[in-house]
Amino acid sequence: MIKVFIAGATGWVGTELSKKITQEKGLQLVGGLSRSKGGADLASILNLGNGPIPLFDNITDALDLVDFDVMIDFTKPEIAKSNVIAALKRGKRVVLGTSGLTDADFKEIAAVADEHHTAILAAGNFAITAVILQKFAEIAAKFIPHFEIIDYASGDKPDAPSGTVAELAYRLSKIQTPELAVAIDDTVGRKDARGASINGIQVHSVRLPGHILGVEAIFGEKDETLILRHDAGNGAEPYIKGILMAVNKLSTFEGLKRGLDTVMDI
Repeated sequence: MIKVFIAGATGWVGTELSKKITQEKGLQLVGGLSRSKGGADLASILNLGNGPIPLFDNITDALDLVDFDVMIDFTKPEIAKSNVIAALKRGKRVVLGTSGLTDADFKEIAAVADEHHTAILAAGNFAITAVILQKFAEIAAKFIPHFEIIDYASGDKPDAPSGTVAELAYRLSKIQTPELAVAIDDTVGRKDARGASINGIQVHSVRLPGHILGVEAIFGEKDETLILRHDAGNGAEPYIKGILMAVNKLSTFEGLKRGLDTVMDI
């Protein structure tokens, strides 16, 4: 039985994930983090029918008072890093879905995981279709040297780019840096109109009502274009399957892995 603790248990993903975990064989939900509902009973809030499942408003108290094997973090970038490092230092395994962390943050997190011989799997997106897009984009980047990324999200999403796009840019940069016919510094007019350079890749973040979460990887050669696109809807269900897969794979490695596909046979 894997004992699971969810940081962000009453959030958009955390709520649906909490419900699903209580139905899964081999998993037990033993606690959660909620800055607004610390001290309450998650089982009562979500009508889970089994409990109590205590909620805490800080990770330190949770680590002192709850015995768990895996922490799943879907919080905010300003607290996720400290949650993750605190859990790793206690030897807990971690699934990280919070967006907004930097490559420098991940370098620090990886060092902590290595030092304490535990594991963390971080992914910008746990939806299987998004994972497949990333793999296809990596294949395309091996053969097509011209590409950019468009990042779509709702108007109230505060971080840019999204975790999905930040992860994709990081991964594609490991294959090659795109060729630009006109260097950004040589752009006539507003250079910032060419987007932001993320790991050497031009990324354009669109934030508008009507979008939930989407990513478009565009590859171009003379007289041909390849467009790979993923769009998510309102529900959290597409992410749940991937998150549960990650939880069950954490015991198979040590250190940091970035991307759900790193533990999938694809």
